[in-house]
Amino acid sequence: MSISYQEQERIFVLQTPHTTYAMQLAASGHLRHLYWGKKLEQALPDGLYVPRNRSFSPWMADDPESMSLLDSASFEYPVFGCGDFRIPALELRLANGTSASDLRYREHRIQSGKPGLPGLPATYVEDEAEAETLTVVLIDAVAGLEVELAYTAFRDHDAIARSVRVRNVSDAALRLEKIASAAVDLERADFDLIQLSGAWARERHLMRTPLRSGLQSLSSCRGASGHMQHPFVALADRRTGEESGEVYGMSLVYSGNFAAEIEVDQEDNTRVAMGINPFDFEWLLEPGEVFQAPETVMVFSDAGLGDMSRTYHRLYRERLCRGRYRDSDRYILINNWEATYFDFNEALITSLAHEAKELGVELFVLDDGWFGKRDGDNSSLGDWYPDPKKLPHGITGLAEKITAQGMKFGLWFEPEMVSPDSDLYRAHPDWCIHVPARSRSLGRNQLILDYSRRDVCDAIVAMLSEILGTAPISYVKWDMNRHMTEPGSAQLPPERQREVGHRYILGLYEVMETLTSRFPDILFESCSGGGGRFDPGMLYYMPQTWTSDNSDAISRLKIQYGTSMVYPASAMGAHVSAVPNHQHGRVTSLETRGHCAMSGNFGYELDVRKMTAEEKAMVREQIRRYKEIRHTVLFGDLYRLKSPFESNEAAWNYVSRDRKEVVVMAFYILAEADAKERRLRLGGLDPVRKYRVAATGEEYYGEFLMNYGLTLPAWTQGDFKSTFWHLLAVE
Repeated sequence: MSISYQEQERIFVLQTPHTTYAMQLAASGHLRHLYWGKKLEQALPDGLYVPRNRSFSPWMADDPESMSLLDSASFEYPVFGCGDFRIPALELRLANGTSASDLRYREHRIQSGKPGLPGLPATYVEDEAEAETLTVVLIDAVAGLEVELAYTAFRDHDAIARSVRVRNVSDAALRLEKIASAAVDLERADFDLIQLSGAWARERHLMRTPLRSGLQSLSSCRGASGHMQHPFVALADRRTGEESGEVYGMSLVYSGNFAAEIEVDQEDNTRVAMGINPFDFEWLLEPGEVFQAPETVMVFSDAGLGDMSRTYHRLYRERLCRGRYRDSDRYILINNWEATYFDFNEALITSLAHEAKELGVELFVLDDGWFGKRDGDNSSLGDWYPDPKKLPHGITGLAEKITAQGMKFGLWFEPEMVSPDSDLYRAHPDWCIHVPARSRSLGRNQLILDYSRRDVCDAIVAMLSEILGTAPISYVKWDMNRHMTEPGSAQLPPERQREVGHRYILGLYEVMETLTSRFPDILFESCSGGGGRFDPGMLYYMPQTWTSDNSDAISRLKIQYGTSMVYPASAMGAHVSAVPNHQHGRVTSLETRGHCAMSGNFGYELDVRKMTAEEKAMVREQIRRYKEIRHTVLFGDLYRLKSPFESNEAAWNYVSRDRKEVVVMAFYILAEADAKERRLRLGGLDPVRKYRVAATGEEYYGEFLMNYGLTLPAWTQGDFKSTFWHLLAVE
């Protein structure tokens, strides 16, 4: 079994293939954290928890011997106000105005499988034998609050999924002011904190800094997970590298305001808590009402950052993503945005599609500008009907022309937004997020529709369904280009206005669930100014995300490398765009742009009609090559070989799950005089199997490739170089 309860010692033990997570019930009824780390095969002994005498620390009056000094106790789910001075996972306000809480054990249950979370995305199982779930019910008898802590241990993945559900069992209203999805105490502080931070066009850059005494945090209060910070943290031993050393990862399956808090106390213990951002959050919980917090996925590895990442990749690819495209190779696409922006018509689009089809592209995507009177970014969002001046035969007519050429057709939407200059806004000015008597600030000349309202969500579903249900559409790019200001809803009472951020996300999830279920044959890709909402919550509904609006290959080395800490290549949209690059003017070779883009879901975003014959020949070859390697790149195991954050190079390889195919990408950023030849050691190969390099026919054993390596070119002339190898096992 994955989960057991040692009744005599009152210890819960959760086992994954290579890790153990354990906690213990104290005599007082408090639930204490004991262990999270490398797998322990034998039964755990009693006495693992040792009370510590700490100055200025209180003890529990009803059980001083069991709990000793509360400030040193490792609470499994710490709360505010009853003796623990470190960051709490839960804060609430009672009807009498006080906030102190005290959670004691009431019952537990162990069940096969993994229940879903109502209204929220979460990892799942397809067979009950794949996992077991422990639910521990704690009660605050004074407050009348029941707390259910849920833990799922996976049979095939070294991951623990945690979530929290609270219920008001009192006869008075309670106010939740903070609810983390998970918290964990570690009895050491000699960690590096790893986070993924950045900005628009430079998302998820890898940052690694030593932990320090006190509180460190990262968060978003923008209404979305955001470009700037990311709902993931890892604590790594300071000697941990890609393939060795201990690391603890926590990833939140949520797309809204989040917070990850890390506190090092006076005795060098570390507490990590992750969940909905408590900033501007409050939830009124009436008697009998329930609040479900999002899920946090926790991964421990003693085999380095790469092993942690591969655990997240497999779990999220196989048991978070859903639908027809979860396990399927994705289309090679071309998007017209950087070729035309808003200036196009049906004839231009069909000519672009024809040229792309001749090169081997499989899907044409029509981006922004096809609807209402949309000739710029200052109008028409919300008016989801085709512009007859640009598309006289509508979306259906255009889609039929493109599909008649043997291509698939895709379409861009931004369904969460509304332009003040739109028919929708003029008809329903109260349908946007706003605060009465305050000005409505604009971002990209648009406002956010109030997805906390049922009527708004129903209207958007109806409008999009009309388009998607009447045209042969195979792909949807779902964009969101504005973060939340003036958070308020015309439909919520005053005491619930601080619920707007979370209610918006719940409404968004419901709309996405409805549309993706209604149109299961459409491949949905999420986007938010590029990678501004690249998070596990979105992957539950849409199995891939546009990684960044910055499509420059050299910028993408860091963006895609950082993203790979948590997410598989199958989740990353990556395109070849024109040079000079439209984001910052850099010029890189078509070869380097191709190698970088082939490290994810491959496509193009340029005007193929302007390419030379030589460039078109290279594109045909890139597409041919990508079709050969596509499945291994998207669904194989990734090994990061060289970090662009630490050197002038970047490199990675993908290995098929049967270890018979290997794809290697290597990049040299800035040229250096008298550069030496260097070797690149590969990862993940079968050491006793022989591999043949497809381009040259050379054969090497896996152990040679992993320990000696392939020889990199001596790049001495020109910046931004790259190379590629495709290796196949010799049968």
